[in-house]
Amino acid sequence: MTPDTLKATANAAQNSRIFRTLARIGYVVLGIVHLIIGAIAISIAVGSGGGEADQGGAMEQISRVPFGVLVLWVIVIGLAALGIWQIVEAFLERDPDAKTRWGRRIKQVGTAIAYFAIAATALVSALGGSSDSSQSTTAFSAELLANPGGVVLLVLVGLVTVGVGVAFVVRGARKDFEKQLAIPPGKVGDGIRVFGVVGYVAKGIAVAVVGVLFVVAAITHDPEKAGGLDAALKSLAELPFGQVILWLVGAGIMIYGAYCFARARYARL
Repeated sequence: MTPDTLKATANAAQNSRIFRTLARIGYVVLGIVHLIIGAIAISIAVGSGGGEADQGGAMEQISRVPFGVLVLWVIVIGLAALGIWQIVEAFLERDPDAKTRWGRRIKQVGTAIAYFAIAATALVSALGGSSDSSQSTTAFSAELLANPGGVVLLVLVGLVTVGVGVAFVVRGARKDFEKQLAIPPGKVGDGIRVFGVVGYVAKGIAVAVVGVLFVVAAITHDPEKAGGLDAALKSLAELPFGQVILWLVGAGIMIYGAYCFARARYARL
């Protein structure tokens, strides 16, 4: 397939009303997942259990409700469409500045990979399986540490993850997310901005803590120190005033979920 054919295919996908609708559904289901993760984090903060505060735990909670399997399949389709949309956007990037263009492409491809990963977790649950991100992360860290230069590689993974978290915080603080939205005027628009700022900052904190756990695992040569989002959130509870911090981050992640609903409506697609 020639580059011109690929570009024509990408343009057709981008202009498809059905595909745009699926992408918007992707934002809706992304919001649902974050609402559940945030709610689980809050339940952990108040000491009532609640399961795993990560994508796997969210899928498990969804699978338990009536028509949960159907919802899981909607999540798979919606997030897969959203991931493909990000790839299409990266492929059609027309920024004349090469550095900016490639930076945006890398960011969009990375975002697409994250969407595909969540979709894969939902697919496993829809097919009757289960996913434990903490065990997967521990196994990944152990495999890296078993290889020459593994400590350096794991530190790099941790630093990159911390960088992603910081990028979320900066994006929220600077309101960069507004560029992707057709925000309406008035109180609705003001509410969306607040949700965006709080949501991005809270998610950024959670992601950055995941990166810190990778670095700690590398320095201590203990893969058990590494963990996914669930381990990161639970580690916040061990800090001074940790339960309050975890509650606030959990609430912020829920607000990010609400922001995803607004993004589904007002995203520039």
